[in-house]
Amino acid sequence: MALDIFTLPEEARTLIAAQAATIARQRAELSERQQQIARLQAQLAKLRRMHFGRSSERLRAEITQLELALEELEEQDAAGPEEPVTPSTAVADANALKPARRPLPDHLPRDTVTHAPACACPHCGGQLRPLGEDVTEVLDYRPATFRVIRHVRPKFTCRSCEAITQAPAPSLPIRRGRATAALLAHVLVSKFCDHLPLYRQSEIYSRAGVALERSTLADWVGQSSALLRPLIDALEHHVMAGDRLYADDTPVPVLAPGTGKTKTGRLWAYLRDERPFASAQPPAVRYQYSPDRRALHPRAHLVSFQGVLQADGYNGFDGLYAGGQIAEAACWAHVRRNFYDIHIAAKQSPLAHEALERIGQLYAVEAAIVGKPPDCRQSEARPLIEQNAGLVHRHTSPCLRAQRHRRRHPIRSLALGCADPLSR
Repeated sequence: MALDIFTLPEEARTLIAAQAATIARQRAELSERQQQIARLQAQLAKLRRMHFGRSSERLRAEITQLELALEELEEQDAAGPEEPVTPSTAVADANALKPARRPLPDHLPRDTVTHAPACACPHCGGQLRPLGEDVTEVLDYRPATFRVIRHVRPKFTCRSCEAITQAPAPSLPIRRGRATAALLAHVLVSKFCDHLPLYRQSEIYSRAGVALERSTLADWVGQSSALLRPLIDALEHHVMAGDRLYADDTPVPVLAPGTGKTKTGRLWAYLRDERPFASAQPPAVRYQYSPDRRALHPRAHLVSFQGVLQADGYNGFDGLYAGGQIAEAACWAHVRRNFYDIHIAAKQSPLAHEALERIGQLYAVEAAIVGKPPDCRQSEARPLIEQNAGLVHRHTSPCLRAQRHRRRHPIRSLALGCADPLSR
């Protein structure tokens, strides 16, 4: 039976009206916040896409600020409204915004805590018997801890010849050092993967009661680099011994001592991944740093490489293809990018739509034959490649064709057995 609000006392009607106004205000604020989050997510996605094309210090700063603003809005949503809302509709709206809860990873160790009730029924005092159980799993964290490993080497003396016998000292990564391989690996991962400077690591360790000066950590990093040099050499040899390489570079901010600013360096990545061509060779990436983007750097990096190089249209790669030692393979992802930008800017462009459809057919073929020998691409994708190459040549604007990677021949990628790594 429906409740007639007009039969309630004046105080109850006032309270209900106040709650209704509060719910309406909170729903309006929630809707506005959701729209702002969606707007920031769209801007962030656009900037990230631009970041992989032409990037700059200002663009990276804008991305960082957007990510911070998005995190703040999401944290405010998680905190909930300032005033509690009791109606079930408001609870349903709040639950609809929460992401789906995923099960906790199976590989994590489990500690079971059993909460047993009283021995007798709390209502009548009767005997209890098992009926089942409910299990609630929560995620726990134990902070990283230090420990000291004591290497004890007893000495023994011979009663016959009085000779002293003792086990040799354990081999340590750093001579006369006091760090194990696990601690050195943690320092390196924290510095190079988690971007924690050594002075910040020193502060973190001091909170655990362990005094490790920054200079000590720097010495560990330097000596660890020398220890890892044979592994790096073996990795570089493996990458350069492949028949195909994917190459690209990205800008990285580097401190400029004495200026109080940063300058732009370059990080070159050379990927060997032959899994799409039915090869059992393991994939690997070789990274090289250079202070600038001059062509001499990729030429020095690839001096020992012989095979197919798939890269963008950077002019610094041009000299590599002259001698015939390295064969060029163009990248369809770069051809697609300009058509995609045109499609987004002018949504009524039939040419851009057709180009994206045709290139999408190539990506579908690649997804179907990935893991098969290169010969499959000749029969499956060659007709599409020839059609698409003609479309790109006929309809791409002169300003785009002026760019080097628009004048190249993507059909060579197929003939040389190269796939587009971005299509996987």
